[in-house]
Amino acid sequence: MSRWKPLPTELEPTARQLVIRLRRLKDRTGLSLARLAERTGYSAKSWERYLGGRSLPPPEAVRALARLTGTDPVPLLALHEVAAASRPAPPGRRPKRAGAPSGRVPPQAAGSGPEDGRREAGVPELRVWMGAGTDAPPDPRGRDRAPSGALRVALVASAVAAVLALSAAALLAVRLRGGDIGPAAAPPAPVTAAATAPDRPYGCHLHRVHGHWYAGNSRTRHTEVVYGSTGPEVAEAQCLLRRAGISPGGIDGIFGPLTRRAVRAMQQRSGLAVDGRVGPHTWKALRG
Repeated sequence: MSRWKPLPTELEPTARQLVIRLRRLKDRTGLSLARLAERTGYSAKSWERYLGGRSLPPPEAVRALARLTGTDPVPLLALHEVAAASRPAPPGRRPKRAGAPSGRVPPQAAGSGPEDGRREAGVPELRVWMGAGTDAPPDPRGRDRAPSGALRVALVASAVAAVLALSAAALLAVRLRGGDIGPAAAPPAPVTAAATAPDRPYGCHLHRVHGHWYAGNSRTRHTEVVYGSTGPEVAEAQCLLRRAGISPGGIDGIFGPLTRRAVRAMQQRSGLAVDGRVGPHTWKALRG
């Protein structure tokens, strides 16, 4: 279990709740930030900012972490949307006052990229997310926010409240089951392909049948597996890539960045269209 640093006190409540849930999911994976970066495609420094409450993660990063743990991403994305909608507009986008001299917006107002040279689209810096760095309070008459945006925030907040209420009711029902109140039993984890695939121990038991190679995980020759897929078909492709002398990383049944890079190398070697997807033609080349 990670020992997390306290979150910034200025962090908006919905954003704080989102970061706390993402930290719990990261702990559940048991992965380091470097391994988490390999599995999700987002850098370790980016995850350090997201889980430290210093910047809002993009929705795709939230989905990737939820997929690793078999968690339903809908409640997390609802929290994300509320957190993103409730942050104030960046200072450089405030309407100009009449007669105010025009000039360049300083880099701090425009939002500079992170230290590692990567910035995902739509990810605000900490001072924008938490409302810091502004040199004037928001317009009390609400001219900077359209009424339709406020209505959308209210609707999403209501949906989040409903989801939390249903979760609390389900937990209470589990505690009261059996007629007396005792220690709460943990609700069973959802059984999904994303949840079970990483836990299954895959192996490479290579053998040849009628001139085609098989690794003992799947006999498919047509199922298409792409970036983000999980399951035995991915493990089968990883074993066959390794047999061909191209390392896909671990044989874990998760189609991550290393597996996609290996697939592209195999396609280029075989004279196929290099798209990083394992379809019928790539299966044929892998099976031999």
